[in-house]
Amino acid sequence: MESIGGQAVIEGVMIRNKDIVATAVRKSSGKIKVSRLNVSSITKKHKILNLPVIRGVIILFETMMIGIKSLNFSANESTNTKEKEEMSQWQLVLAIIIALAFALVLFKLLPLGIVQLINNFFILNRFSFSIIEGVLKLLILSGYIYAISFMPDIKRIFMYHGAEHKVVNCYENEGKVTVKAAKKYSTIHKRCGTNFVTLVLIISVLVYIFIPLEFSFMAKYAARVALLPLVAGISYEVLKVNAKYPKLRIFELFIIPGLLLQRVTTKEPNSKQLEVALRALKESLKQGS
Repeated sequence: MESIGGQAVIEGVMIRNKDIVATAVRKSSGKIKVSRLNVSSITKKHKILNLPVIRGVIILFETMMIGIKSLNFSANESTNTKEKEEMSQWQLVLAIIIALAFALVLFKLLPLGIVQLINNFFILNRFSFSIIEGVLKLLILSGYIYAISFMPDIKRIFMYHGAEHKVVNCYENEGKVTVKAAKKYSTIHKRCGTNFVTLVLIISVLVYIFIPLEFSFMAKYAARVALLPLVAGISYEVLKVNAKYPKLRIFELFIIPGLLLQRVTTKEPNSKQLEVALRALKESLKQGS
């Protein structure tokens, strides 16, 4: 069985099956428009980049690039405007930089600043400092996602997210999918990107314990940013092992927060949304470019 992943986009779903990326979008006319790309990770071309931990960082960056391209396609196709504005390579990179900068401030700088203030009143050791920081990051992430989930556009994206999970769960369990069959499956999936994000936060707690408390505030922050690729790489390997050996209960503990958060990031889809997700899945399963 293929290892299939994907994401929700604006009025649609992107599904990736190995080197095939298919994005299906429901246009305002009601028709479904599909984009199909043949991509290949550079980790397959260079053995050193396919080493454990290193490959996770590379694949994460590639996934972000593909995700933004899919979002760009969906934004163009879901609107009534006739002029299509495709993002150039540098614009894609700039979008990723802006997104990372926002994430570094909200999920790194802010919680570190709060726990640093706490440390000024209550002397913490490295373990308690890192634990409190990790809890704060999870709370900020959960609060942020919960807050935006009330926005109508975000709610629709979360419904498409649920549709993506339902058709993938159906395919992985039955080998074939129909809208009717997919309806009975869960909107939760163990390989969801939500799990990866929460796993990064959890792994960061274990890694940041080794950063000396004697460092200045900015030195602590710089060390956390510098160690982020290592944290992401380790998180990728944990997810990979969990997917390969699902009976190893110890790794399931790491993804419990992600599974719980998926109850917010996924919503029950309607039949039309499942139809779009099913179209993306079918296109991703086709052979050839």
